[in-house]
Amino acid sequence: MRLEIIHTTRYGYSAPVSVAQHMAHLLPRQTPCQEVVSAQLVIEPEPTWLNQVLDHQGNPCHYFALVQPHLELSIRAHSVVNTREPLMVMDESPAMPWEVVRSHFEYRTGQPWDAANEYCYASRHVQPHDDFVSYAIKSFGAGRPLHDAAIDLMQRMHRDFAYVSHATDIHTPALEALSLRRGVCQDFAHIMLSCFRALGLSARYVSGYLLTDPPEGQPRLIGSDASHAWVSLYIPGWASGKLQASSNWLHLDPTNNRSGLGTPGEDYVCVAWGRDFADVSPVRGVIHGGARHTLEVGVTVTPENEASRTL
Repeated sequence: MRLEIIHTTRYGYSAPVSVAQHMAHLLPRQTPCQEVVSAQLVIEPEPTWLNQVLDHQGNPCHYFALVQPHLELSIRAHSVVNTREPLMVMDESPAMPWEVVRSHFEYRTGQPWDAANEYCYASRHVQPHDDFVSYAIKSFGAGRPLHDAAIDLMQRMHRDFAYVSHATDIHTPALEALSLRRGVCQDFAHIMLSCFRALGLSARYVSGYLLTDPPEGQPRLIGSDASHAWVSLYIPGWASGKLQASSNWLHLDPTNNRSGLGTPGEDYVCVAWGRDFADVSPVRGVIHGGARHTLEVGVTVTPENEASRTL
């Protein structure tokens, strides 16, 4: 599937911003399940300097600065991506007990280094707690294969949690969202990460987009979609043969009850991954001046055959 993504971010300031420095994760990364055909970032006013790098997670990242006074800032990310289905069917995956995977990350003399260890520990938005263990353990019976337990946890979360916009915000702790049993995709991702890490497993936060279908007979609304978030869980030893080492990750979307190796589905686009949202925030920065500000964000994900007619 070829998808076109337009992500616009507009800041309006009540007083001039004299100096600004920003970092953006807005362009998708290459993965075994997606090929970036083109990706462009347009910023107005034009930055004094702009630098594109790969961050320490391998995500495309832009650093830019504006030293001229401005009352508005507009950032437009335009990408075209070829996506594919998950790399293998779950039923064909090896049945590795979750306790065996947990022991892979337990420290011992001579233990080989694994980059996935970074995703076992607490981070800004993921703080392991006994309440996460209590919720997750119902899916993690003794000897149960990890991928089976993880999918069961995802399915329970999908049943137990209600998607309610504005019920939480970025500052709502995952433990509070667990108690509320409601929130948005970002909350559900942080709760699932907290469950996995509380059990000693390695899992990371994934930011991206999901193609949504308009109601039957209605056109796709431009700018109506939003960024999406889900989780990927590390299962060592899955990558073999033609599969790459980066494909040892089972992607799980508790918001939509979707899962797959390398991606939850071909209608998903991965932008970045990290320990939690703080690592992959779409735009963040520091400004001097500005006083109060307004923020408008619009996202459109469109199949290529529709893009030429609607964008």
